[in-house]
Amino acid sequence: MKLTMRLGERSYDIILKRGALHNLGLLANLNRRVLIVTDSGVPAEYAEIVRAQCREGHIETVPQGEGSKCLKVYESLLRRMLELGFDRGDLVVAVGGGVVGDLAGFVAATYMRGVDFINCPTTTLSQIDSSIGGKVAVDLGAAKNIVGAFWQPRLVVVDPDTLSTLPRRHFINGLAEAVKMSLTSDAELFEMFEKLDVDAEIETLIYRSLLIKKQVVEKDETEKGMRAILNLGHTLGHGIEAVKGISGRRTNGLYHGECVALGLLPMIEDRQLAKRVRAVYRKLGLPARTAYNKEKVWAYMLHDKKFRDGRITVVKVPGLGCWRLDKLDEAGLKAILMGK
Repeated sequence: MKLTMRLGERSYDIILKRGALHNLGLLANLNRRVLIVTDSGVPAEYAEIVRAQCREGHIETVPQGEGSKCLKVYESLLRRMLELGFDRGDLVVAVGGGVVGDLAGFVAATYMRGVDFINCPTTTLSQIDSSIGGKVAVDLGAAKNIVGAFWQPRLVVVDPDTLSTLPRRHFINGLAEAVKMSLTSDAELFEMFEKLDVDAEIETLIYRSLLIKKQVVEKDETEKGMRAILNLGHTLGHGIEAVKGISGRRTNGLYHGECVALGLLPMIEDRQLAKRVRAVYRKLGLPARTAYNKEKVWAYMLHDKKFRDGRITVVKVPGLGCWRLDKLDEAGLKAILMGK
């Protein structure tokens, strides 16, 4: 299957096909220097598959986890490209999940004011959501994605075969982003989560999720308006992740998708729909509730980059397949967090 992100001169193809990683050299120009960025949690064979197709491929493996999305690792990759003689005609390829894609994409966006970037996502979360759309960034301390850019890839290659090596919890974690998109934009997709076997239907789930995001990004590439619907659950979810997320030395906690799943529940205004969402969570194995220090979460949320002049835009879901953007002041947002 193929989708095309239509953004004028920044348009690119999204290839969804089993075994596609082995054919990257047929889909893109690898006859140049290629920096292949991966992490220690991704099977090494995936980066090697890419390198074997390159004229001059260099694999750089960063530590697994959100901690690698930092200025120190970002700088080390830039320095490595400079040492190897990369120029503006060369290429950066991400092979991994959302962290690798964000990091490698930001490296590509900023090295010599921008070089080509290809994303080869290997997790459900990145295949469903983060690999397309052009948002690339690193974190600054606990502030997620605060240093970044919009830099569209030249190509995205989604190979569902790479999901076979993914731990079960990581597989389910990524599905939270598809549930999120179904709530605002695709009632049939949500019903698939209720009725069907997600393992058997994974390619369809990925395709429908990518289609939703593609259509949103084409209308609002740099998040001036409706692209904000993709942030459903992220304002509260990022706060929960800052306090309870698995990162650095914190090895027990919640993954990003799990935090988004929790963060979107208070934004659902239809009680019956909220019950259905919790039932889907139970079926999939996503958390429907967790204990956390709300004051600590609130302290983090005050630094959310989406705040403008003391107000923040949040996504509400009045009903399945519907959405609304609300502008809240700090008091209004805190009331949602505190459940008032």
